[in-house]
Amino acid sequence: MDGLRQQKVLQEMHEIKRQENDAMKREQEEAYAALYNANEQKVRLEQRINEIELYVKDNEDKLATNKHQLEVLQADYDRLQHERDAAIREVAELREKNQQRVLAPSEAPNTKFSLVELQQATQDFDQTLKIGEGGFGCVYKGILRNTTVAIKLLHPQSMQGQSEFHQEASKSFFKEPTFSVTESASVLSTIRHPNLVTLIGTCPEVFGLVYEFFPNGSLEDGLACKNNKPPLTWQIRTRIIGEMCLALIFLHSNKPHPVVHGDLKPDNILLDANYSSKLGDFGICRHLIQTNTCSTTLYQTTNPRGTFSYMDPEFLTTGELTPRSDVYSYGIIILRLLTGKPPQRIAEIVEEAIEQGNLHSIIDNSAGSWPFIQANQLAHIGLRCAELRRRRRPDLAVDVWKVVEPLMKAASMTARPLSGTNLSDDTCTPSYFICPILQVNNRSNISSIAYQLSCDDEQEIMNDPYIAADGFTYEGEAIKGWLDSGHSTSPMTNLKLEHSQLVPNRALRSAILEWKQQEQH
Repeated sequence: MDGLRQQKVLQEMHEIKRQENDAMKREQEEAYAALYNANEQKVRLEQRINEIELYVKDNEDKLATNKHQLEVLQADYDRLQHERDAAIREVAELREKNQQRVLAPSEAPNTKFSLVELQQATQDFDQTLKIGEGGFGCVYKGILRNTTVAIKLLHPQSMQGQSEFHQEASKSFFKEPTFSVTESASVLSTIRHPNLVTLIGTCPEVFGLVYEFFPNGSLEDGLACKNNKPPLTWQIRTRIIGEMCLALIFLHSNKPHPVVHGDLKPDNILLDANYSSKLGDFGICRHLIQTNTCSTTLYQTTNPRGTFSYMDPEFLTTGELTPRSDVYSYGIIILRLLTGKPPQRIAEIVEEAIEQGNLHSIIDNSAGSWPFIQANQLAHIGLRCAELRRRRRPDLAVDVWKVVEPLMKAASMTARPLSGTNLSDDTCTPSYFICPILQVNNRSNISSIAYQLSCDDEQEIMNDPYIAADGFTYEGEAIKGWLDSGHSTSPMTNLKLEHSQLVPNRALRSAILEWKQQEQH
């Protein structure tokens, strides 16, 4: 019995020992498994650390490279900013010089012509040379001092005598004019701009005014295809819109007093041999007086005059003439150039077409295939300018020019000359890229030295354009040759130059380079 009990106790102890061994074995296996997992995790972590270190090193290299590039870009930005600031200062100086070109209001044109000279220029006022006639008098084409000119003779009964003619040709426009054409003479004799008609001189003996001649007549003639001339292309029309915008900005920002044209219409926009436009006939224009309170004194009349369809409605009702009166007329002209339609109700017609999504149906197809985006932009800016309420019209220099300028540049890139211009049929060179001295049709105005230059470089695009004292841009070599040969007058206007200083036209040079690059592509 004792042996069996002892054996049982031993068996129990053996079983307990076996269980303890099994438990220790399981704990050992678990410890080995945990150690194995820890080793694997350690290897993975070491690999990840190596990857992160490589990534950090790679990014440090990229960061260093980017930092260097940023420093280079910052240096380029600082340089371009400096050049931009210098260019802005130069533009401001040029604008100030242009404004300083305005003569004193009391000065009359400094060129006087005799009656004999006018008779010789027009073959004793031959009727075949008459190019215009109206209530003011007659206009003749003539050759005066080797220059083709337009000679306007005023009817004597429209004036109060020769003394009043002198008074009208030099007064400051602060009162109602006796005769509108002499008002034009006064403005054009005191202000110079490439897009304003140049008054060459006067003939007091017969109340005569001598202007530069425009072989392509007025914009109204161009729109009407007068004398069987081809329709104005959309590129030319866009350029005219831009040029008139520049002319009005110049007049409205004139110092010391802004100038309002007051009778802006296609009849008063004249086209030269290259279909560049110039604004003339300042019949009811006014200088507006700046007061000490920095406000502008409006011109007011009880008898508004002008062409009804182009006249500011508020001017008609209030008699107050302001720069925004010109903006209204300018808007009507934009819409006319776009559609070719008469001015009556043209804003309503265009607005209705836009609302119906039918603008293309009223665009003047005789001008060629208008790019619709450009046509749409012109329609909208034209309508804004032609707003009935003055305060809703845009500012030309701020709002209108930023729309018109890129359209003008884009049009010049695709421009093709009309037949009858002095550019060859196989060229699309914008006319203002060519030096006026070197153009074939301008040889009557240049000396033998400049003529020799034209024989060598005829019709070549300017490489080094310079602005002279007359406001025109010339090829540097050509204008320097003109001045070095002893000339003190403008090759374009024959008027005496105020000085012989030349200013680089960097903006035009940049446009020419850009145009050449696009031509190469």
